[in-house]
Parts: sequence; structure tokens; C-alpha cells
Amino acid sequence: MKKLLTALLLFIVFAIQGKAQILAPVTWSYAAKKTSTTEAVIFIKATIDDGWHVYSQFVKEGGPVKTTITFAPSKTYALIGSTIEPKPISRMEKVFNMEVGFFEHSVIFQQKIKLSAKQTIVKGKLEYMTCNDEKCLPPDDIDFSIPVK
Repeated sequence: MKKLLTALLLFIVFAIQGKAQILAPVTWSYAAKKTSTTEAVIFIKATIDDGWHVYSQFVKEGGPVKTTITFAPSKTYALIGSTIEPKPISRMEKVFNMEVGFFEHSVIFQQKIKLSAKQTIVKGKLEYMTCNDEKCLPPDDIDFSIPVK
């Protein structure tokens, strides 16, 4: 019995340590706001830990993985234009040997949509990469689902 309790305790300690080592410096949140009976704006917000940054949607080839937002096709809405972002911070990054645009602390991406139903769920996927001054994490894909009422 004592060996079983010791093994269980060790398992819990290692599980907690393993989870604590996973870096997640970016948290994503989503919202939608109707601007009329036939249009809405989708908001996709990244909250970024201090010291980290997320790249713009408009990074040139040969640089880091740019943020890409893909919306699933639907009969209940249509995209109006492309996804917009605020003006990024831009600087020369030695690792990529190029000028790169990125965001610190937080960024909100916005997409206008035309509604063909009173209620819909906007689904899609975003891909992004986050770095700090010492390292970059592998690109991550996140599925999203945003109700528009």
C-alpha cells in the first residue's frame, strides 16, 4: 500500500511539472458584433504575454510564419473584404535577416461579414507563430467557432 501511495504521489508531481513546462504565451478570444441586420464584424483577439510577440498577416516569404486566418465557407454568411489588423511594430530581425511586422501585448484582427441568416456560427482556423528575443515556438493551429446573434 505504501509503494502504491508513493508511486501515485510521484506520478502527480511529474504530471504537474510536465504541465508547468508547456509554454502558452498567447491566449485567443473571439467575439462578433452585428452592425446592421445584414452585416457583422468578427473580432479575433490575441493576448500576448510580456516579452513575446505574434507576427502580422503580411510577412514576406523567408520570414517567420505569418498569422493566417481562414474562414470556413458557409451559406449563412459571406466575407466582405479581407481580415484587417492594426499597424504592426516593424523591425529588422537578425534570425530571418529581414524587416518583420509583429504585435506585442495584444492585437485584434477584424473581419466584416454579410449575413444571409438571422443567426449563424462563423467557423475557421488560425495559424500563428510566437517568438521572444531568445526563441520561437513551433507554429500553432487553432480552430474557432464564433456565434453571431
